Amino acid sequence: MKTSLLTLAALLLLGITRTLGHGGVELGPNGGRIVEFSKNETVHGEVTLTNGQFHVSILDKDMKPVAVTEQSLVVTGGDRARPEKPKVEVQGGRFVFSALKGDDYLLVLQFRENPASKAITARIEFDAAICSACKNPEWLCKCSSEKEGKKSDTHDHKGAEKHDHEKKK
Repeated sequence: MKTSLLTLAALLLLGITRTLGHGGVELGPNGGRIVEFSKNETVHGEVTLTNGQFHVSILDKDMKPVAVTEQSLVVTGGDRARPEKPKVEVQGGRFVFSALKGDDYLLVLQFRENPASKAITARIEFDAAICSACKNPEWLCKCSSEKEGKKSDTHDHKGAEKHDHEKKK
């Protein structure tokens, strides 16, 4: 009985870890990951990765671009034992910083509306592994949210494992 309970607990933890680690993220108008940069959802950031550079565009509540004027962004990430702080620059009306070494790490984004405002912290678990179902990098995978609320039979199964959409887990 004791062994069965331990086994059950381990399986539940594994399932929760896999669920939390896999997708279900909100994607923005440019296909990037949306993070919240305000307490009342009036300012968002859209994080994209192009040619080894992260780009963070500031968006309003309607997901429309906002000009970067006096806002600031500080980024910390990588190995928790030796975190890195890449230099963040403003280019083309958005924040830009170099991707860190590795394919799986935490990024912590600290955004300020202006120098006097309190920083809002957003976190992204960057995982470059490719999702077998949607073929997007895991950090941009939205499979989990589609399964939860918007059951859709329109996604492509080419090359991916076929599965029964109505099967109860």
